Amino acid sequence: MSIVVPTFREAENLQQLIPLVDAAMAPTGQTWELIIVDDDSRDGTPDVVARYVAAGLPVRLITRVGERGLSSAVLRGFSEARGRRLVCMDADLSHPPAALPRLLAALNEPGVEFVIGSRYVPGAHVDPHWGLFRQLNSWVATLLARPFASVRDPLSGYFALPRTVYARAAPLNPVGYKIALELIVKCDCRAVREVPIEFVDRQCGPSKLSLGEQLRYLQHLVRLADYRYGTKARVVRFACVGVAGVLVDLALYAAQLRLGAPLPTARALAIAAAMLWNAGVHRYCAPESPLTRSRPRYYAWYFAACLPGALVSWSTAMAARHWPPLSDHVYLAALLGIAAGTIPNGILLLLWLLGRRTSPRP
Repeated sequence: MSIVVPTFREAENLQQLIPLVDAAMAPTGQTWELIIVDDDSRDGTPDVVARYVAAGLPVRLITRVGERGLSSAVLRGFSEARGRRLVCMDADLSHPPAALPRLLAALNEPGVEFVIGSRYVPGAHVDPHWGLFRQLNSWVATLLARPFASVRDPLSGYFALPRTVYARAAPLNPVGYKIALELIVKCDCRAVREVPIEFVDRQCGPSKLSLGEQLRYLQHLVRLADYRYGTKARVVRFACVGVAGVLVDLALYAAQLRLGAPLPTARALAIAAAMLWNAGVHRYCAPESPLTRSRPRYYAWYFAACLPGALVSWSTAMAARHWPPLSDHVYLAALLGIAAGTIPNGILLLLWLLGRRTSPRP
């Protein structure tokens, strides 16, 4: 069995984790290895690993230079692992090494393809010192993952799977830190078993969870939706981004009018702001390509594609001022313009989305 632990500045925790893993695995009689994948922490991690290697423990260190990210670190470890069973766990001691034999036993059950060390099944326990914000964040993130995995804790970082299941994965492209969800979806795991664990808050060092990581998680969900549901997911995303763009448009329009801006100018700037919002969100969610990689090229393409709709929207809103039923209702006129402008923009962007059509995965 190969146990992969991604690290960044976790030397202090590793000093406790490595002997705990050894203590948990010794009674099983299983051959195992512990692979530390470190993102060039420069905190003494090589010295910690060398000390345990000298003591005869099966520990290996892979140091990545110029590359960061928990998910890609796990995949690097899996690619160099020697075991027939692959395990991932955090270095911060939030995942109890004592549960390793139970994960291994569950993985040995007939037909089981994926085992999760779960925080949310009967028998599990979550550290009461884990903050309310972290608990709420976990609950919302888990809820968002439900369309992809019908398990209680699909976002756990403590999991195991056979190498044969990992080998059948579709091309992996995880964003952020939720690699388990990526593997469940891309390996098409149907038989997922959850083993209760006692989850505790990290023992040393600051949490790596940040706003950036949470935004990357949303980006990850969008990519998984594209993979699992194909064109349907893209059409839904297009509609949701468009509705949000309307809100951005009207909010900025109202703010400018309150400040006394001329109506034609306010309408033009609001339309441009909504276009910029939509372009940014679509670029953030879309898989990387030569077009999205070049920011100036992408925004030039997007604005050129949306310009006909923008002109229709502005012209319609201005013309509606002279139509008696709407002459005193600038926001209704703006909405009419938005609806009119959506027609050419919608046709162009939907043609692009359908042109990139992929079949939904079973």
